[in-house]
Amino acid sequence: MSHFDFVVLGSGPAGRRAAIQAAKLGKSVLVVDDRSKVGGVSVHTGTIPSKTLRETALNLSGWRERAFYGQGYRSKAVIESADLEQRIAKTFDYEVSVLEHQFARNGVQTVNGRGHFASPNQIAVVREVGDSRVEEMVEADKVLISVGTKPFRPDHIPFNQTNVLDSDSFILQPRMPRSLTVVGAGVIGLEYATIFSALDIPVTLIEPRERLLEFMDSEIVDHLVHSMRERGITLRLGCSLSHVHFSEAGSPICQLKDGRLIGSEMVLFAAGRVGATSGLNLAACGVEADERGRLKVDRKTFQTANPNVYAAGDVIGFPSLASTSMEQGRAVACHAFGNPIEADDQKPPYGVYAVPELSSVGMTEDDARAAGISYECGIARFRETSRGHIMGLESGILKLICNRDTRQLIGVHVIGEGASELVHIGQAVLNLGGTIDFFVENSFNYPTLAEGYKVAALDLWNRLQVHPAEISHEAATDRDNQPSKMAAA
Repeated sequence: MSHFDFVVLGSGPAGRRAAIQAAKLGKSVLVVDDRSKVGGVSVHTGTIPSKTLRETALNLSGWRERAFYGQGYRSKAVIESADLEQRIAKTFDYEVSVLEHQFARNGVQTVNGRGHFASPNQIAVVREVGDSRVEEMVEADKVLISVGTKPFRPDHIPFNQTNVLDSDSFILQPRMPRSLTVVGAGVIGLEYATIFSALDIPVTLIEPRERLLEFMDSEIVDHLVHSMRERGITLRLGCSLSHVHFSEAGSPICQLKDGRLIGSEMVLFAAGRVGATSGLNLAACGVEADERGRLKVDRKTFQTANPNVYAAGDVIGFPSLASTSMEQGRAVACHAFGNPIEADDQKPPYGVYAVPELSSVGMTEDDARAAGISYECGIARFRETSRGHIMGLESGILKLICNRDTRQLIGVHVIGEGASELVHIGQAVLNLGGTIDFFVENSFNYPTLAEGYKVAALDLWNRLQVHPAEISHEAATDRDNQPSKMAAA
């Protein structure tokens, strides 16, 4: 029986970072993954292929140039499924080669097989060798479960790998349907709905909740909804799917619980994911998964109920981001081998790679109100910046939220071109406890979209000049008794 200091189940963002960190600490490491190549969900069916698809769609469709050349402009007149597949395959090969090199350079061993617990410190690895299955036992001092998630596939949905697909099969063989219905307006559903809309494919989005992306700032989400409706995406919010049946021609028809029918050439079911833990035999190590296959951990150490068994990444639930999963994996390796990382209260950014992009860090307006913080907001519109005009941007905003009393930055929210890049400037200032004065007093390269920080901060500065304490009691009373313009209208 082989013995390792550290066995990692899964080679996604959490698993790879944990494995390499443990190897750098001088530990023997084995990574077990049931896919033919390393990378986990992130490289095979998640982050990397979906973002590659987005970039391919925007480039081939000429989406970014349409403000100048018209809505009919395209970089490639006829976009085919092969165009989408080609770039995804090239990116996949590159990502896998980089990861394989990192493992080899750090002495991390890998094995292609299905791992499951035989006892608290023993992992059985089942490998396919020709037509035979071979089981090998591995002993480990510490184990990390980082197997990620898989699409939720309810029994009443007739998945067929042809025109009713889950998000994994959808991206493995991307196609150009004549029309698309997306069920579920979470991050994955929104991204695919808006990407294919950018390819001029009619899209209908079904979501049982009344509001999209409840963890994002409502004003930013309203901007997204307006953009989606303006370009023809049909939104069915507050509507639940009853079932899917097929027309005589074999096309799927979604029937909503209110009786409405939605026909399209293809249906993407993207209503949630579940932890890929069903085959791990968790009972053998004293760990239990919840009803969605996810594992409960100590959020400081990432230990499960068994202190020698850790879990990290999407399998432990929110925030389910590749960026945070990597840091969780590194924290696991450090804690497991006596190099604990001190927990901090730094806030990670969230990114939604829809068209347009959304990204945020820190508090939303709702968060600030719930916390009882006196706050103010400042806005910069991309179209009003020189760089935005040069790029032909007709939409996009950068929003700053600060504590009115201290001027400290408490929230940054961006929608539009490069949002997931721009947010990091605000992230640094926010996590370092900075104020909006940083943006007011410093110069930004001109012309850039980052200049929007200065514009938004100056907008905030203007709003902060009138302080509630400066308003006379009589004026405040008179103001409070006046009906608002909105109410009067």
